[in-house]
Amino acid sequence: MAESQFALPSPPFDSISKVQYSPTNPNQLLVSSWDTTVKLYDVGDDASGSKTSEQKCKFDHRAAVLACCFSDAEHGFSGGLDNTVRYLDFESEKTNVVGSHSDAVSSMVYAKDLNALISASWDRTIRLFDPRAPTPEQSSHENPERIYHIDLVNNTLVVAMASRLFHIYDIRNMQEPSQRRESSLKYMTRSLACMANGEGYATASVEGRIAVEYFDPSPEAQEKKYAFKCHRQTIDGVDHVWPVNALAFHPIYNTFASAGSDGTVSVWDHKIKKRLRQYHKFNNPISSVAFNCDGTKLAIASCYTWDEGDQGARVERERPQVWIKTVGPEVKPKDWQA
Repeated sequence: MAESQFALPSPPFDSISKVQYSPTNPNQLLVSSWDTTVKLYDVGDDASGSKTSEQKCKFDHRAAVLACCFSDAEHGFSGGLDNTVRYLDFESEKTNVVGSHSDAVSSMVYAKDLNALISASWDRTIRLFDPRAPTPEQSSHENPERIYHIDLVNNTLVVAMASRLFHIYDIRNMQEPSQRRESSLKYMTRSLACMANGEGYATASVEGRIAVEYFDPSPEAQEKKYAFKCHRQTIDGVDHVWPVNALAFHPIYNTFASAGSDGTVSVWDHKIKKRLRQYHKFNNPISSVAFNCDGTKLAIASCYTWDEGDQGARVERERPQVWIKTVGPEVKPKDWQA
């Protein structure tokens, strides 16, 4: 079966930091980039020709944007190397600075139940913002290391830091982490995603490995955790290992996609510890992936990810691109009961 995919119009000019679908609208997609912009797209079905995709609005920042997320259908947030947290109004195409960190904003999630944006930074803090309040910053929480990634499922917030540290919080009580952990992987954490069913999370490293972890601290639950090698290839007898840049769980089936600097995206059933599908290789590394809320599409950001530094940037490459792939039964676990 031929794979159904298409590229979005008006892609960013520089590397893409994040693709993020709306939690309620399967056709709304935010894309943040090192070109200092955040763009909102209305994703159509260009492959079938029934409705073409279009860029709805664009927000400019003073420096590279590393993180973005939705709050509702009309609003979102973004942050990056200018250290500010911005509230985005899709209707007016205006941004409002609601607060800041003392270093780059590296990751953000929206907690619907708290009506709060949770932002994380290299300044080692997590901050909560309510854009409707006279003083938007609600609280700030110190962590022991620079924060690279956060993700949220229900009321559980996972914080991935430098030095392979992880903190797990209940967002209803942010004074103290409910658990402190060390990564199961030996190398720097490159990506993190929480399971759709709320039981745990997956994390991946720069050294082509993924770990599957569970929140329940009981010995029985912790016995189920494991790690495996991926995004590796033997070329002419030499083992090549690539960073795993992004992870995303399917909202319905709880399988997950992994994406690497090798330009491939794989879908995994972590319960039976098997790969369900590897999609065809892209011409550039993959920096970010996201399923839409009904699980029918996967957004794939293809761009240079600076693994080879300036030297790699001088190589002639395809320009950055966001691909939209229609997903089918390959993302469904073998034992799925509807």
